[in-house]
This record gives sequence, structure tokens and C-alpha cells, in this order.
Amino acid sequence: MLGEYRITGRRAAEISESVERAVGDGRLPPGELLPPLRELAVSLGVNHNTVASAYRILRDRGVIETAGRRGSRVRPRPASAPRELIGVEVGAGVCDAATGNPDPALLPPLGAALAAAAERSARTPVLYGDAPVDTELERMARAAFTADGVPDGPVAVVSGALDGLERVLTAHLRPGDAVAVEDPGWGSLLDLVPALGLRPVPVAVDDDGPEPEAVARALEGGARALVVTTRAQNPTGALVGADRARELRSVLAAHPGALLVEDDHGHGIVDTPPHPLGGATGHWAFIRSVAKAYGPDLRLAVLTGDAVTVDRVRGRQRLGPGWVSHVLQDAVLHLWRTGAVDPAATAAAYGRRRDALVRALRERGLAARGRSGMNVWLPVPDETGAVARLLRAGYAVAPGARFRLTSPPGVRITVSALGPDDIEPVADVLASATAPGPAGRYG
Repeated sequence: MLGEYRITGRRAAEISESVERAVGDGRLPPGELLPPLRELAVSLGVNHNTVASAYRILRDRGVIETAGRRGSRVRPRPASAPRELIGVEVGAGVCDAATGNPDPALLPPLGAALAAAAERSARTPVLYGDAPVDTELERMARAAFTADGVPDGPVAVVSGALDGLERVLTAHLRPGDAVAVEDPGWGSLLDLVPALGLRPVPVAVDDDGPEPEAVARALEGGARALVVTTRAQNPTGALVGADRARELRSVLAAHPGALLVEDDHGHGIVDTPPHPLGGATGHWAFIRSVAKAYGPDLRLAVLTGDAVTVDRVRGRQRLGPGWVSHVLQDAVLHLWRTGAVDPAATAAAYGRRRDALVRALRERGLAARGRSGMNVWLPVPDETGAVARLLRAGYAVAPGARFRLTSPPGVRITVSALGPDDIEPVADVLASATAPGPAGRYG
């Protein structure tokens, strides 16, 4: 325990700084077990409450995690090392199937929408004290939620899905609380949870979304929240269907105190309607981003949920940015009004590429997954080898380490940049990368 490193300090801030400094320079590696509170207190000659306070600071900052009697350890991946840094450099002439961007050809032009928003701003400028959410945007968002079976609730506007997830989680949870997350799942969320001082609990995912038995185990084990992707799950393409939704609602009904957060980032690129779980617990939120269908630079998502959750989100937002720019809100409103995106056509465009790649991989004996959205997930024995071989062949794919906690290795291929002529070459390289090496004789 601790090897040669000696924690120092007399005050909580000094002790926590000593640990964080050692974590930062590598003297305390990920997974390192810290001394029990009382043992360290005796060693430093301080009250054990001082050490408890230091450990609490470290947990709040995402440096360590605490697992009851099993003690406190340096986090397996410090919050200061985002998963986006785990990737490949996409050089000139390389097809980018790694970064997860939508196909620019499927995004609507923004000129008319921004011009309309600017004209409205000139006519009726938004000033301090005005309502944070455009009335018409709220009405259209609420109507769309209702049409998709999302329970009635107030609407807030946030700066994208991740901003909404952070605001909802911090509205109810405290550092040290456990959050059940999909594994494999969205790398940014897997970064966010520990950065908030929360503890991620991996939940296995199949083609229908989170597995009910895994969710039940997580909640029974003390997880205070569950985050679910409704459609186009990143990175596997899972889609929560009607049967799975019923199973999950049954599990959640046994844990009414749990916080449920649903991420519908696939809105506009998937034509299969969602099957919301909202209302199965007392506190819930449903977040719908416009990034994938309308453009990542439109940093906007609409959020609904129970009255307490949305009120807390709005209240904290007032003390920060105040509101999301009405220029952006009006631009999105114009895109919605004019039907700038045809979800069926967009879903079909991504579906043709995704299905072709999944089919080609399966024909080569590979267990590819990709039920909805723009990503295909392929389990591989060696992520580094698969990524390197694809890169040499002119294709960049994302290593699965960006998306995994305890699930097996894999790679994510985003089909947005793939044309019909790319499917077979990509499948051939992946088949070669996952094949067992030639048998040999060694002396």
C-alpha cells in the first residue's frame, strides 16, 4: 500500500494536496489503495476527522473512490484524463470513422435559420429578466415529448446533452453516490461521473439496451441513479424496444427513490419511436439533443422531467449562464418549423451504411453490433492491433477503451464517412485484425 510514497500534511487541504500531487506525477498510480483513516491519522499525528475531510475533498475532486470496507483507492482513470484523448490521429487521406461526427451532407443548412433568429433578435431583443425558454420552442418540444409518450412535465433548455446530464445528476446526487451507467457506453458520460465525485457502476448492454438483471443488481447494490440511452446508443447502436422498456420499468418500480435519466441523443437520426421509462421513479429526466440531426455546433438540448428535478436544473442554471442563447433557440425553432430534417430519410441513409457493414462483418464470422444510429461496435481481442491495421489501410476507428469500464475490448466504427466502396475493405481489414495468428513452433 502506497509503496515508497509518504503522504504528508497536518490540515485536510494539505493532506489532500499531497495525495493529488502524487497522483498527478504518477507516484500514486491508478488503483493504489490508500491507508485507512485511523491508520493515516496516527501516522500524521492528526485527528481522524481531519483525514476523513481530506479524503472527502479528494473524492469530491474525482481523485479517489471509496468502496466502504474495501477502502479508498486512486481512481482507475483520473477525471483529469478524458477518454477523448484515447484515440488515433486522423491524418490527411485517412477516412475518419473514429470521431463520431454526423455526415455533414445530412445536416441542414443553417443560413436561413440563423438569419430568421437574427431578425427576431433585432426586432425583439432578449434582455435580463426575460423568460429563459422561448415559449414557442417550449410548446413544440412539449408536443413532441407527448407524442413520443414522455410523461408530462416542465421544459428546460440546456447547452447539449452532457450539460443536461450534469445538471440533473448534481440536482439530486452527492459526491460518493453510485450511478449505474451503460458499459460499453458514452465516453463523455464515463468521464463526467467521476469528475463529479460520483462512482460509476457498469451495467451490461445488449441490442435492446441495458440488461434488466444488471440494472437490478446495480440498484440493489446501492446505485442511486441510472442513465439510459433510448436510441442509437453510443457505441453499440442499441435501441430500447417496447418489451425491454416494460422489463426496465418493472425493475425501476422496485426502486422508486432512484433517479432516472434518459438520453435521447438519437432524436432526428432514428425513425423508430422511443419507449420512455420516465415516471417509473419519483425523480426522472428525459434529455433530447439536436446535435446529431442538426449539427454539433448547435449546443442545445431540451429537457423535461418531474417538477422538482426541472426546477432544480433551472434554479442552478440561473446562477450560472442564466439561459441558453435565444438566438440559438430561435434558430432551432426555425429548423423544427420548416421540417429541415426528415428523420426517416436520415435514418435510412445511416441505416444503409450501418446494416451493410454489420452484414459484411457477420459474413466474415465477426459478431458486429449496430441496431440503430450511426455506429457499429465490434468486439476484438486486441484493440490496438485492430486500430493500427485499419489506420494503415486508410481508415481511422475508435478504440473501445474510450467507451468501456469492465466490458471486453472492441472498436467503434462510425459509418458517417463510409461510402458503398468502403464497406468491404473495412470488413476485410477487421476480419484480418481479429483472426488468430498463424500456428508456430518454438524452440
